[in-house]
Amino acid sequence: MHKETEIKLRVSRETLAALRDHPLLKKRNKSGWERSELFNQYFDTPDRELATAKVALRLRRDGDAIIQTLKARGQSVAGLSERIEHEWHLPKAKLDLKKLDGECWPAQLADLDKKTIKPAFTTDFVRERAEIAWGRGKAKVVIEAALDLGEVVAGKQREEICELELELREGEAGALLELAAELAATLPLMPCDISKAERGYRLFDASSYSLSLPSPAFEAEMPLDDAFSALAWHLLASSQRLAEQYRFNGHWRLLQSWVEQLVELRAVLGSLGQAAPRTTTHDMRVRLDALLEDWRPLLQAGQEDEDVRKAAPEQFAEELLDTRWGEFSLNASRWLLGRAWTVERNKRGDRQGNAPLASWLAHFFNEECAALQLARYQLQPEDLAEQLPRIERLQVWLHHARDVVEAPDLDRLYGELNKLQQLANLSISDDVLHARVQQALTVSQNQGWKQLLRK
Repeated sequence: MHKETEIKLRVSRETLAALRDHPLLKKRNKSGWERSELFNQYFDTPDRELATAKVALRLRRDGDAIIQTLKARGQSVAGLSERIEHEWHLPKAKLDLKKLDGECWPAQLADLDKKTIKPAFTTDFVRERAEIAWGRGKAKVVIEAALDLGEVVAGKQREEICELELELREGEAGALLELAAELAATLPLMPCDISKAERGYRLFDASSYSLSLPSPAFEAEMPLDDAFSALAWHLLASSQRLAEQYRFNGHWRLLQSWVEQLVELRAVLGSLGQAAPRTTTHDMRVRLDALLEDWRPLLQAGQEDEDVRKAAPEQFAEELLDTRWGEFSLNASRWLLGRAWTVERNKRGDRQGNAPLASWLAHFFNEECAALQLARYQLQPEDLAEQLPRIERLQVWLHHARDVVEAPDLDRLYGELNKLQQLANLSISDDVLHARVQQALTVSQNQGWKQLLRK
């Protein structure tokens, strides 16, 4: 048994070829590229009970070696994944069910009749791997870089495998992000935590690739720094999964959700005040603003224009052929892992970052609600759009952490603020101006709103 820590990066065939001769990898390549053909048979029950339990069972033929592998439920944060693997070398290419005993077998599958486990799909690919030395000061770091090209086959369905895997062999996990980010500066790399097994299951059922990640658990006494970190990781990881699924099937709603995650991430970055000095968030904000500047108008146009919606998948594919999305994703992960917003902040910033979440939220909501000046926009509804950043800052914390705040009717308040935000995004007309006035009044009369203003 061992823990597997890796990053998967989706690439094009052109990028895969460029990686093989990339100067950075060539300089640090200590083993040379070793080529092998890997033939993998995955197994499950007819009801996909192993997939439901978040485990993957496979037989791999690597040259003359036959390896049975059970990958247990793991965790993945914004492309950086950790899973426990159990491996057994077998004398022949036949699944050995006796190896699947209590030491490795999930408790939730204890009553499963293992005789119902049958072949499900295959993932066959050519792998070129090399050992990369990646020093971090005096710490020794060894990373295995693997260039994989092949396909997943599930019945009559097929999907190409074309990816770079970086697996940690020795050292700290942050080194994976450092190497990936440097490569992404010049090559389009898409962080993507979908495993080859998940791709196989997705060919049977597109909805099997779960987009809903566990929501962060917030508590009143949690320090603001920890709450921000948990929320930002969640939004970043969700955006990456949405990007992968939209790339796969082009469903408009997924693109909407992708942009919504980026809007929330931008809003939470701008909400922390001195706990995250602007100099520390500058690069993240600039990169996010550039993405949103292109994609928010397209979404708005697509609400009324079917041709825009139909053209969007091709435009998104072009986005992924650029370095922008990969650079942002990987550098954001590095930024969060290193808690870079805490660097060089003053004592007041430290006090805010260490403040209990409930106390900070009460102060934050009070200030932002007062500054929104809803009474003004009942008289001047044409100017409401200028308050979009503030509305979005309120929304992101109400969306994810309103249970921490002791105030009535916050569920309704969140919904009403969403309506106000939508109206602020619409082009001005007499109907829109009238609706803005009425919605501003509705929000101002909400009991939760009144309570937050009194805090």
